[in-house]
Amino acid sequence: MTVPKANQRAVNKYVKANYDRINVTMPKGKKDLLQTCAQAHNESVNSFINRLISEALKRDGADEAAEGAAGPSQKK
Repeated sequence: MTVPKANQRAVNKYVKANYDRINVTMPKGKKDLLQTCAQAHNESVNSFINRLISEALKRDGADEAAEGAAGPSQKK
């Protein structure tokens, strides 16, 4: 099933306006490990990484400081 180009443009515009992108480079094989761990937690790799980062920020007390600068954090 193909997505109409107009729909894809709308999604791209939304993502650009509402999300920051970060490219992560890691040693060969670590991506496979991340995928395996994410599957074990019934999460996508993106959700898994975001959850780990959020937990680390919360643990380190940085989450509250960032919340004031970027607005309320999104909780699911």
